[in-house]
Amino acid sequence: MDSAVPAPAPALDKPLMHYGKRTLDRIAPDAPQPDYRLLDLSPLTPHIGAEIDGVDLSRPIGDDLAEEIRQALLEWKVIFFRDQHDLAPRSQLALSALWGRPEANPFFPRGDTVGVSRLAKDAMVVGTENIWHSDHSFMAAPALGSVLRAVEVPSAGGDTVWADMAAAYDNLTDAMKARIAGLTAVHDWVPSWGALMTESQVAAHRENLPAVEHPVVVRHPRTGRELLYVNEPFTTRIVGLSDAESRELLDELVLQARIPEYQVRFRWQPGSVAVWDNIATQHYAISDYFPQRRVMERIAIAGVPLS
Repeated sequence: MDSAVPAPAPALDKPLMHYGKRTLDRIAPDAPQPDYRLLDLSPLTPHIGAEIDGVDLSRPIGDDLAEEIRQALLEWKVIFFRDQHDLAPRSQLALSALWGRPEANPFFPRGDTVGVSRLAKDAMVVGTENIWHSDHSFMAAPALGSVLRAVEVPSAGGDTVWADMAAAYDNLTDAMKARIAGLTAVHDWVPSWGALMTESQVAAHRENLPAVEHPVVVRHPRTGRELLYVNEPFTTRIVGLSDAESRELLDELVLQARIPEYQVRFRWQPGSVAVWDNIATQHYAISDYFPQRRVMERIAIAGVPLS
């Protein structure tokens, strides 16, 4: 049974997770409150994730509606549309174009439509545990966002969870914020995607995908809000620190995405569409549905260098 009495913090040499009250601001405290005239939004949590009703994405999106959808994504970080059964790849691309041009993941299989990746897992592909991550952080200009459409989903399982990395930053201690201010970190695909490749394959990809550096704390390119920008699979070390100090600090920082108060969890249905802000969030696709089948179509939206 839930209790109103807070559990004591575990005995640690130093805190790896935040305990006690949390700041969970949906938008920056000094930002104006958004106003919607065309959208019907249903929040899934108070600060991250909202479903949008009454929009048919298979039809052209007018300028006023487009502006409200863009604003909703900045406010809620991930937005969801249900029952988009008639959404063709060209309409999915038109939706992603509200934010920018499509960008291919160099390691994903390509679908029948340029810019759309088809991701399928079935009884022949045993699911493996996922890991909290931000798409394409190993690129010099990481993806700004993603649009994911559910084509076929299991009867149970296969949810996706997103974490608000502004909340993760807001709730760091003042001492930790001071410690990481101005630091940069190396992001590299080789320890994750490269583990599935031969040495020659790694060398071939490495020519176009060198390791890159991003600030540990970035300012969102459209809101200016500070965000924690390190993730488990792609952030390999913090520049200027010893290996031991870098590992210790990263171990603490990447854990922040795992705090449930920062998260929203979405149950997919056929025809569901999710659009997420890839800079403001990390996500985790839960692989708990083997041997059932799950088929998704994904578009990444090209981004800009982070500062």
